[in-house]
Amino acid sequence: MGYRRDLWEIAVEHHGVVTVPGAEDAGVPPVEVRKLAHRGALRSYGKGVYVHRDVPVTELTQPAVATALAGQSSFLHRDAVLDLLGLGQLNPSRIRVGTRRRVRRTLPDWMDLEARSDVADDDLTHYEGIPATTVGRALADMRDRMPRERWNSLVEEALRRELLDEQARGALMSERHTT
Repeated sequence: MGYRRDLWEIAVEHHGVVTVPGAEDAGVPPVEVRKLAHRGALRSYGKGVYVHRDVPVTELTQPAVATALAGQSSFLHRDAVLDLLGLGQLNPSRIRVGTRRRVRRTLPDWMDLEARSDVADDDLTHYEGIPATTVGRALADMRDRMPRERWNSLVEEALRRELLDEQARGALMSERHTT
């Protein structure tokens, strides 16, 4: 099996995204990743982040690219989490990515990067393999950023879809009324 096939297998598991560290973990040398990008098999999004052209792009590809570009310890947060899960009809113009470390690279205009050292490990998870804050944390972060009625309906929708349990809903609602 060749390197192109190895990278295809990685990409299929990661919504089309291939990173140099991920390729190295699979035994593909960085020079081979660059060669395949030069030959057109991979589309470069930034330093060490590619999308495999033979893997169909889905609505999850861009959020996966965003967290890969922001690097280790990055995660979707705020409305990006809700949009990823189809909770409400938010359609944000930018993908919000939080990180616990400094990112020095230039990022695309469709991303908003924010330092989020305030996010506890318990508030982090993965949805479809993409690192993100939990729905409860995303809703808590959005509490004062949208009209109360709309926020309440998002909480109720999350409860109906079993993305929140009654205890988490109660905690969110009590926090809402104390602030």
